[in-house]
Amino acid sequence: MPNLQFNKVGEDSISVTGELTRDTLVNESFLNQLLENAQSVLYFDLCEVSRVDTAGLAWLIHSLGKLKRQGVRLELKNRPEQLQNLMELGQVTNLFE
Repeated sequence: MPNLQFNKVGEDSISVTGELTRDTLVNESFLNQLLENAQSVLYFDLCEVSRVDTAGLAWLIHSLGKLKRQGVRLELKNRPEQLQNLMELGQVTNLFE
């Protein structure tokens, strides 16, 4: 089964490792705790993400909305090419700029 891990790096950054797909996004309780404790900006470092599908993109958009309602800005670092392509196809690139 594909693997997905979230690791807190410092106060405002989360390293995402593995596959960000519908198969891996089943248990996100750890990440929900991190999102609840976010300050004014939260960075997702995606350099170790090996695969992304539309469910992964939808989850990122959902997280963006959740954080925005808390007054927190979400920024994506080191976006994989696959994610960038999905964002362009879905015309949602501007949401993360």
